[in-house]
Amino acid sequence: MSSEQRLREVGEGTTSTIANHHQPPQLSRYVSQKRRDWNTFGQYLKNHKPPVPLSNCNYNHVLHFLRYLDQFGKTKVHLHGCIFFGESEQTESCTCPLRQAWGSLDALIGRLRAAYEENGGLQETNPFANSAIRIYLREVRDSQAKARGISYKKKKKKKRKIQINSSNNNETAAATFQLH
Repeated sequence: MSSEQRLREVGEGTTSTIANHHQPPQLSRYVSQKRRDWNTFGQYLKNHKPPVPLSNCNYNHVLHFLRYLDQFGKTKVHLHGCIFFGESEQTESCTCPLRQAWGSLDALIGRLRAAYEENGGLQETNPFANSAIRIYLREVRDSQAKARGISYKKKKKKKRKIQINSSNNNETAAATFQLH
């Protein structure tokens, strides 16, 4: 049954089927969040003193944006003088500041990096892909890990040996591959 026939059967004056038929598909959570993050960053640039057009945006604006977001964080990051510094378990409260978690900032930068290019920005000029941003995120990760007594060390890649039998002379060769 075509949608036209279905509309005729529903009756004249009914528009609910028409409205549902022409709605765009619901966006995924990632796409919605990426759009919201992009709009938030755009608003941040507009509210900047003086306002910064997106075409003039550079990695310094991104770094300022990340520092600005810190005030809205929900992750307790202990300061060097705090008795809980370096402890993974906290039994009492302290006055250390709440910050944005490293993982949240890392995910945010990933979404903004993609949104920049989707909105016409060139990959080569993407301020979210600048090495200064990666360095900043690494420093945030490391300082938060120290403050919370967590280690973020790279895991060594496992090596796997595979035997390959040759069909010609039943020769066996060993090869080593790295798993990623």
